[in-house]
Amino acid sequence: MAAQLESTMKNELPELIVLGPPAVFSVYGGKLAEKFRILKPWESSLPLEEFLSDNAKSVEALLCSTTKPVSASVLNRLPRLRLVVTTSAGLDHIDLQECRRLGIAVANAPAIFSIDVADLAVGLLIDVLRRISACNRYVKSGSWLIKGNYPLASKNELIIDGGYSWEGRGLE
Repeated sequence: MAAQLESTMKNELPELIVLGPPAVFSVYGGKLAEKFRILKPWESSLPLEEFLSDNAKSVEALLCSTTKPVSASVLNRLPRLRLVVTTSAGLDHIDLQECRRLGIAVANAPAIFSIDVADLAVGLLIDVLRRISACNRYVKSGSWLIKGNYPLASKNELIIDGGYSWEGRGLE
């Protein structure tokens, strides 16, 4: 009886289709399963469009990443879809014009990697200005034995204009 009740309750959960799956699904899939009945097309032998036509008529939300495009073809096979969520900062893998036309909300994570990108940008800037990688190649090639020491750049050359992007704000 308890198993039947649990099965009935699970079928009453809203449906979420996960394309991909996104890398975060391995971490958060269990938590999502508590709130949604999750459809996993990657576990099916059917092509995506056929899977959607056969299984996803009542899906209201879609979770994706940049690895699987959310095209007009995908969107039009989900008649009850109200929300597309991407685990990425970018949206270029989602047909935003079709989402707008169909009244589907789209959410992303614009600042998810901004601090990491800013850190990397500063590191690369120092690398270029101080010629660290070039010096490394010089030493590894044995040129220092023939040509002598490698001249490092000035420590006083540093210009940062972060701009107004999430990454630029991370440089502040």
